[in-house]
Amino acid sequence: MRSVLDPMKTCRTSLLLLALCAGHGLGFGQTAPPPSLEQVQSARDQVRKDPNLGGTRQEQTLRLKDMDDWQSKPAKSETPPMWLVGMARWIADAGRLLIWALGAVAVALFLVGLRHWIRVRADVAKVKTLKLPSHVRELDIRPDSLPDEIGATARDLWLRGEHHAALSLLYRGALSRLVHDHAVPIRAASTEGECVQLAARNLSPDRSAFVAQLVSAWQLTVYGARMPDSASVLALCTDFDVHLSPLSPQPEAKR
Repeated sequence: MRSVLDPMKTCRTSLLLLALCAGHGLGFGQTAPPPSLEQVQSARDQVRKDPNLGGTRQEQTLRLKDMDDWQSKPAKSETPPMWLVGMARWIADAGRLLIWALGAVAVALFLVGLRHWIRVRADVAKVKTLKLPSHVRELDIRPDSLPDEIGATARDLWLRGEHHAALSLLYRGALSRLVHDHAVPIRAASTEGECVQLAARNLSPDRSAFVAQLVSAWQLTVYGARMPDSASVLALCTDFDVHLSPLSPQPEAKR
């Protein structure tokens, strides 16, 4: 609760005092002398007696707490223990190193895969742009010059005692399938060793191993003047269509 002076009443009181002081002892056309102290006090007393003038009044108001004082007070804070700070820093550093390591591994795998894809696409494009050979040295590798079931036909030749013809058919059939079905860039002048290397670069490990075994049996017959054992040749005949099956779509069976 506080006392508040009414500004309108204060102004009116001041004007009335001035009027009383100025008009005290005035006559028409006369200049009034300045009022004495007794005259001022007398006018003041008369004004105070008027219930409509002067006086004070009391009123109650609500006021919020001073925000500046509240904001100026520092907030209480507790410093975390050093071991907790150290562990947080270690986790942050380890996480950063792990992210960098994973990123490096991902980039390395991407580059290796991209290199392999580019090499395979380059070999396929090279085969497509160049004319496919019809012969490798003196051997005819055209698909229409070979039977449909190369492995079974070679097996029959071997069992009939036509060993050289059986191995020749297996080798010719392998070269034909590598060139026309598996896009291996074998050329007309490619040697047996070059064919094995090209197959290893373009085929899966099991297929390239089968080609290497077949070529080794062929070289033993041609250059070694001796035949491989019958079991290994029959195994080549049986596995021929498993490892070197044609990739071209087969015609649909008639319904």
